[in-house]
This record gives sequence, C-alpha cells and structure tokens, in this order.
Amino acid sequence: MELIERDVMAYDVAIVGGGPAGLACAIRLKSLKPDLSICLLEKGSEFGAHALSGAVMQPDALDELVPDWRDDPPTICVPASRDEFLLLTRTGRRRLPTPPQMSNHGNFIVSLGSLVGKLAARAENAGVDVFPGFPAAEALIEDGRVIGVRCGDMGVDADGSPGAAFAPGVDIHAGVTVLAEGCRGSVSKQLIQTFGLDADASPQTYGLGFKELWRLAPGRAEPGLVQHTVGWPLDSGTYGGSFAYHLDEDRVYLGFVVGLDYADPQFSPFEAFQQFKHHPSVRPLLEGGEIISAGARTLIEGGLQSLPRLEMPGAVLVGDAAGKLNVPKIKGIHMAMRSGMLAAEHIATETRAEGFDALWRSSPSADELRRVRNIRPGFRRGLWFGMANAALETVTGGRTPWTLENHADHRSLDRSDGNEQPALARADQWLKTRELPPRDRLASVFFAATEHDENQPVHLKVADTTVCATTCYEEYRNPCTRFCPANVYEMVSDGEGGRRLQINASNCVHCKACDIKDPYQIINWVTPEGGSGPNYQNL
Repeated sequence: MELIERDVMAYDVAIVGGGPAGLACAIRLKSLKPDLSICLLEKGSEFGAHALSGAVMQPDALDELVPDWRDDPPTICVPASRDEFLLLTRTGRRRLPTPPQMSNHGNFIVSLGSLVGKLAARAENAGVDVFPGFPAAEALIEDGRVIGVRCGDMGVDADGSPGAAFAPGVDIHAGVTVLAEGCRGSVSKQLIQTFGLDADASPQTYGLGFKELWRLAPGRAEPGLVQHTVGWPLDSGTYGGSFAYHLDEDRVYLGFVVGLDYADPQFSPFEAFQQFKHHPSVRPLLEGGEIISAGARTLIEGGLQSLPRLEMPGAVLVGDAAGKLNVPKIKGIHMAMRSGMLAAEHIATETRAEGFDALWRSSPSADELRRVRNIRPGFRRGLWFGMANAALETVTGGRTPWTLENHADHRSLDRSDGNEQPALARADQWLKTRELPPRDRLASVFFAATEHDENQPVHLKVADTTVCATTCYEEYRNPCTRFCPANVYEMVSDGEGGRRLQINASNCVHCKACDIKDPYQIINWVTPEGGSGPNYQNL
C-alpha cells in the first residue's frame, strides 16, 4: 500500500472530526478568515450518524457561535424544566439534593446528531469543504511536524489486498491540522503517543455510556424533566449512574454510564443497564413503550489533570480528543464548542498551532475544569467518599490545595477468582427473565443501525490473539466478551479442544471501550472503511 500513488489535496486548515468541536472551529474560522481554505473530514456516513451524547446542552457557546439557532433548532430540542437527583436501592429510591453543578435551569435537551447536522450545513454554506464518509486513517508527519492526514482506503478486501473497487485514500496536506475526533480518537491517540503530549499528565480515565430513545405510552413523559440516579445496580465501589431526559411527543432519552475503572472482571456494563431498566421506579415508565434507537459511546472523564498538551508542531487537539468534559456538570457540548472556537481564533491570529495550549489553559474553560478537577477522582474510594468529597469541592469552589490523580482504566481489573458467573449473579441481582427490550447485545446493535461491509478488513487489531486463549482467560476470564456493548468479541471453540478469539467486527458501534479497557493493551481500534459504523437516529 505504501507504493500506491495517492492524490494530494492542500488546504490552509484541515479539521478531523465533524462533532461540535470540529464544526464550531470550522464555522468560527471561516467567519474570521473567509479566504482560508478549510476542509472537514467526518468518518460517519453523514454528519450526526456517529454523534452520541446525553445530551443536555448548556447553550451559551452555541448562542455565541450561531445566535439565531433557535429559529431552526435540532429536531429534538426541549427546554429543561425540572431536575431530580435520586439514590436507588434494590427495591426503592430516595430523593437527594441536586448538586449545584447539575442544575439545568436554562439548558436544553437536544439531539446531538441533529445539532451537528445543522452545524455542518452552516459550515458548508460558509465555504468549508465538508467530506462525510472520509475518515482520517493516520497522521502525516514530515521532519517532526504534522503536515496533514491520510484518508482511509476504500475497497480493500478482508485479507488487506486491493479489491476490484479499490480507491486509495487521499492525502490531505494542511498548514494546521485540528484534531476534533472526540473521545479516544485514533489519529489523536497516535499523535499523543508520538509527541509525548501526555508525559506530564495524570493517566486518562473513561466511562462507557449507553443511550436509548424510547417512545412511551401516552401521558408518561414530563417534557423537560431531567433525572439522574446513583446507586443500584452498581455496588458502592463502581462509579456510574443513570439519566432519564423527558422529551415531547411521549419520548424519553434513557441512559446509563459506568466508569471504566471498575475492578470486577466479570462485570458487564450492558447487563447492568438492563437491570436498571427493571428497577421498580423505572420499569413502570417503560412498560408498553418501544425503543426507537440505541447506541453506546465512551466518555473521557479525566479532567484537567489528565489533559495532554494541546499542541504539537502543525496540529492542535480540541474537544474530547483531548478531554474537555465537565464530569460533575455532565456537560461537554459547550466545552467542545468553546475549545474549537478558541482554536479558530488562535489560528486566525497566529496562523500556526504553537501557542494554543497556553491560550486554552488561561481561558474560562480551563478555569471551569479546574474548579471541578477533584470530583471524579474522589470516587476511586467509593460512592460515599466520592459524594462527601464532591460536596467539599463544591463548597470550596475547587480551591482545595491539592489535585487528586487518576489511574489507567486498563490496570484497574482484579484478577479472576475462577468463577465463571457474572458478579451481579453472585450477588443474587441477576435477572432470570428479561421483559423489556433489548433482549441481548445483538438486539441493541439492531437499534444502532450499524453497517460494515463484511468483506472489509477487521478494524479491531489484536496484536497477539494467543494471549486471549491463554493468559487473558487464566487471569481475567476474557473481560472483552463482557465489556464490549456490541458482542464484537467472542471466545469460540478452535476445533481442537481449545478456544480462540472470534471478532465480529460488523457489530461494532465505535464506542472504543475495547481500546481502553483491554488489560494488556493489545487491542487497537482503527478506522474502518468510510461511512461504516452506526447510523444513529435522533440520539
């Protein structure tokens, strides 16, 4: 493949990723410097196809970028009207005071997919060259400087050879490259490692989030109600919780997030979500309803202390490619947009990447993360310590004289005790029957409308599959078969009395959990053929 002649397209600025950060950067930069040539690459088949977030949006950044957005709002856009914060036990729930960071007065429950679709149209109308279905496969580096990216090849057969419809990916050259790939971006990961951008940072930590859009029985939704829970079915040592965002037209967004620093190798985040849906306070809401769409995505939760350096020669990191999520507030859209807009202002003024890291770290966005930096790592010592620590950090406005460290999620698993049963079964909390959909992970994949050409190469690269059948089974009982929300990884008979890893790549919903949680770090998620993956509807 290295000998193949490739077309080259040159731009002043290349933006990788069509989420809120990348689109905000493109729109702001074009408004500041209309003569700049800008391209934006998006791996999804269309803008919004891979976009997944809660999503209750703080609108200030969007108000600044597109003041008239309310005249043409996203297809789902419901003003938040009331907050509830609840502690669940196995059989009941208790109302807790809503933390100030989680107050949603003035915010909107939106479809992120619809929002980015509308922003993409604005970017294109402004003169940005937008390319959905064209993933950046790797960075181009010359003399220690990022000079652009290479788009993925099309029409490659499963064995890696060029097929009948082969088309080599184009090389995009740019004066400045903006990485806006979102959580655990594949090119961003490559460049963070190549340039040692995280050398002085605390290890990054992540969460795995599930989201479903339900149509409820008439009269059950309370439009604008924002509910969050902690507690059951998670034990006190596992970070996570749920959300229910009530929409119009008898619809609700239902979701569940689990910190990927959990310790039990038998734990299955997907099954915990299904248990939550059968809680006595949740099941009556859903009975008689139907799922419209579903998906899963990782969240980057490390905060300010885990933030890598945001610049390197020729390129910058924006949004969740670096990790701008405000975890206690459960908000990332406004942070992503503000970092993209700030990058645009820097590039318009300086015409280079250098200096962006210092600019962002002196910005109000950095101060917002600084005030909450200790809340997420406080939960490493359990739910009750975490909530007490969060209260202290809230009262002091984050002015405590210390900064808590994070730890790498792939190192957090305990060794298996040899028990094949899931942890929740051992605690007698496993559901013997499941009445609410989806019945299993494959059924959930159906609601994500995931599509991959079966003949394309597997995009989940496992460096040494013999580890799976030997060391990983002995030490952890193959946790990838449980933490993956799409049943991508299976251990099957090898026909000789042993086991082998089977990768069902066509199921993948691009959540990146495997790339993060694998205890041996031998799984590398790379971009599949352009346009492949989920096709989320109104998530």
